[in-house]
Amino acid sequence: MKILQKIIEKASDDKATQRRRKRMIVVVSVITLLSMMTSTFAWFTINTFAGVDKLDLKISVSAQLKVAMEDFGADLDKYVKTITTEMIDTYLAKENTRLADIILDPVTTTNGTRFTNRRGDERAANNRSYLEFEAYFIATEDMWVHLTTESSNIEGDNGTMVTTTSTGARADIVNCPRVSFTTESDGTAIYEPNKGSPVNGQNTFDIASPMVYSNSTRLFHLDGMTPKKVTFRLWIDGEDPECDDDVQAADLSVAMSFIGCDNNNIPIA
Repeated sequence: MKILQKIIEKASDDKATQRRRKRMIVVVSVITLLSMMTSTFAWFTINTFAGVDKLDLKISVSAQLKVAMEDFGADLDKYVKTITTEMIDTYLAKENTRLADIILDPVTTTNGTRFTNRRGDERAANNRSYLEFEAYFIATEDMWVHLTTESSNIEGDNGTMVTTTSTGARADIVNCPRVSFTTESDGTAIYEPNKGSPVNGQNTFDIASPMVYSNSTRLFHLDGMTPKKVTFRLWIDGEDPECDDDVQAADLSVAMSFIGCDNNNIPIA
């Protein structure tokens, strides 16, 4: 059995200098290398998985939205525009692991917070299952935070997208990942790129380009100058019909951008 451990690099090297609207956008870039084996049906027939290599979370040039791996209260100077791999490794150190050692076996969930394997056994985060970490967001004014396909002013950012350089049946890998965002007050939202028919009772959403903001694309609400803990969970869903051995050695690139909107779902300039 050949095991490749690679996940998470910057998703885009596009350095286009086109003018972009200055909005509050957070960017998470992820690159995954999946190694899968023979046969063709949902779930992998052999215990194959992806490894975590690097994760960058970035904030646009807007001073109104910041993030940190700790709750620093209203002290804006302690929040940053970029969460680095090293910062996430510091977070994961309390579990005696790091991004490079994280393994993603296929799992599934109904609610984006509790995960099981194919046999129905519950799986723990960051242990041959799914990636989980926490971050604290703060804004200088009230806003709803959405995923967006719009670009920020960050070099290489082209908005939220899920792509692959693989061809043929392997290209189906773009349908397999899920990302959930959980806050205590707003519950859990599950992003399913290239959304298909619901699996395992999941209530998911997808986004399009050009972007249309609505209540269904809201992730969580921020009160001005009040930090909020957001739990990120990234997994490969074994119940997805495309999560089969046909996607052997597929390359997956996931870039996520976030934007602040008012109560009418209008982006805040």
